[in-house]
Amino acid sequence: MQEFLMSFQQLMDPEYLLSHGGFYIVCLIVFAETGLFFGFFLPGDYLLFLAGLFCALGKIDVTITTMYFGILAAGILGNFVGYWFGYRTGPMLFKRQDSFLFKRKYVIMAEEFYQKYGGTALVIGRFVPIIRTFAPIFAGVVKLNFRKFVLFNVIGAVLWVSLLTLMGYFLGIQFPWIIEYVEYIIVALIAIAFLPIAIALLKRWLKNRKTNKHNKQ
Repeated sequence: MQEFLMSFQQLMDPEYLLSHGGFYIVCLIVFAETGLFFGFFLPGDYLLFLAGLFCALGKIDVTITTMYFGILAAGILGNFVGYWFGYRTGPMLFKRQDSFLFKRKYVIMAEEFYQKYGGTALVIGRFVPIIRTFAPIFAGVVKLNFRKFVLFNVIGAVLWVSLLTLMGYFLGIQFPWIIEYVEYIIVALIAIAFLPIAIALLKRWLKNRKTNKHNKQ
């Protein structure tokens, strides 16, 4: 059990992943987080940022070009797998029982996000943890037009990877000492990434509270 917990902790540590797994493990994690329903807990935004930063500082043995297009391909392919899974599973996904690797509430959250933003949820959702994993799956469930899905998938992936990976790279080139503050950067990126979810949960809680109060009256 202790070995499992240590492995899980290492999986959540982007610095460890980049130092020991390198390019291929980064691409594998991006693929899993953007298309496999059990990948919602994996590091995303800050992993991309650190991948660019490590390329700039020579801490990983690949060029920024290879890293960029590798992550881009993994993100696009991951969404295709998510769409296919949702398309094949259909509404039955909402009846699936919760488990350690699957939470139905996350599918419902993705559904609400999708209903609010439509197909563009695939673009905006790239920058929101959990939504990033379940948005393409739900797009498959509702059978979004495949051509539109491809367009939103590619646009979202390009924006996501370009902003975070290249930002990490160019900051590393201009300010190499930034690596000394990487822990603070990770905390800041996590806080920014989860802010939309926190706001959505707060709104839902306030709405439910208001409804319950009204029903009591």
